[in-house]
Amino acid sequence: MVTQLKAGDISPTQAIEAAFDRIDAVESQVRALPTLCKDRALAAAAALETNTALQNDRRDDPAWLAGLPIAIKDLSDVEGVRSTHGSPIFADLIPDASDLLVEHLENNGAIVIGKSNTPEFGAGGNSFNEVFPSTVTPWDTRMTSGGSSGGAAASLASGEVWLATGSDLGGSLRTPASFCGVVGLRPSPGRIASGPAPLPFDTMSVHGPMGRNVADAALFLDAMVGRDRRDPLSMEKPDVPFLNATTETPRKRRVAYSPDLGVSPVDPEVARVCEGAVNKLAKAGWDVTDDVPDFTGVMDIFQTLRGISFATGMDDLYTNHKDLLKPEIIWNIEKGQQQTTADYGKAERARGAFYQVMAAFYESHDLLICPAACTPPFPVETRYLESLGDVQFSTYMDWLTLPSVITVAAGATISLPCGVTGAGLPVGLQLAGPSCGEYQVIAAAYDAEQILGMSGRVPMDPITR
Repeated sequence: MVTQLKAGDISPTQAIEAAFDRIDAVESQVRALPTLCKDRALAAAAALETNTALQNDRRDDPAWLAGLPIAIKDLSDVEGVRSTHGSPIFADLIPDASDLLVEHLENNGAIVIGKSNTPEFGAGGNSFNEVFPSTVTPWDTRMTSGGSSGGAAASLASGEVWLATGSDLGGSLRTPASFCGVVGLRPSPGRIASGPAPLPFDTMSVHGPMGRNVADAALFLDAMVGRDRRDPLSMEKPDVPFLNATTETPRKRRVAYSPDLGVSPVDPEVARVCEGAVNKLAKAGWDVTDDVPDFTGVMDIFQTLRGISFATGMDDLYTNHKDLLKPEIIWNIEKGQQQTTADYGKAERARGAFYQVMAAFYESHDLLICPAACTPPFPVETRYLESLGDVQFSTYMDWLTLPSVITVAAGATISLPCGVTGAGLPVGLQLAGPSCGEYQVIAAAYDAEQILGMSGRVPMDPITR
């Protein structure tokens, strides 16, 4: 689509109309894009179509999307568009300015056509809230799309948009990618500018690209990256486009695989599918080891730092609107409030030590591989998994341990479709790399995608059972 838009074979207006035709056909089934902004999008398309000098000047720019319609997760403000953050507190908010990420994408020729659904303030792995209907996966419309970027993943898998933004703290890009059979890339902290944020030095939560395949995600990442002085951690755009990683000559890679990282129960079907995928990689020449670092105690680090970030960033909401917050968010805030300075210091020191363990691991391995989620999609009415097998989870976040502990390592990580369960539900494989290792992760994921043969299964018509 971007190639055709750049060539003028398709106009941005035509692309928008095509997207809305598809939204009209499937949105009632997946409930992925609850807020649409067609008039705003058509106005942007008309402005772009009359600016032929800009189109010609940027035609060869790998960051230029040339009028491609996209969806923005409803945690990022879009000027003049309802931005609820999945919360009744902001149910009627119409912001007068866009997030830096949206600004950047629109400057690179993206056209926002709607906001994708998310759980309240992005908390949790199931995209339900008190403002909009819950989002489901098109693979089985009884099942959750995951979260918190569930609307983004479902909109991609059902063909409503070509690209969608996501964000990720404890798997919010990777879990819905797994549940919807698409690709979600969690980049290193600072790779993508966002905000202005109340906690601009936070390195746990990041924004990232979602696409139907690895090349699409890489293309989108190129359009998202770049330095912005309003985000103190943001990085300069690299000299070599990330999309170039998908044209690298395939090579042998040394990776470590674990079905559970030694810290999480895993559904037998997920373990079976992921093991089969890793066996295919090994048969293709990848050197697969079980030399996995020790993740004992890493989820405790994550829970402590997550709680402190919630308590710090949401203090005003807790003080003035506690009655409107869902119980899981209240628990997270209060957990943060209960932490002492000693607790915080211990968690930060432990994270620093763990980062060095992972840095040493990547001296001898290209990737760490594990399931992106411990379970296939579950019924959308289930708020979160309270148990798996004979393991009872202590908190609403514990079923998200596999992506959460990878977050602590601050590296680049991608969720890649690797197979389906016996019930026909998608399963994602998590390929984790070092900090600032997006290029290497994308190159490896693209090779894996060709070996595993799951590309092309989406977009799909929603399946109702």
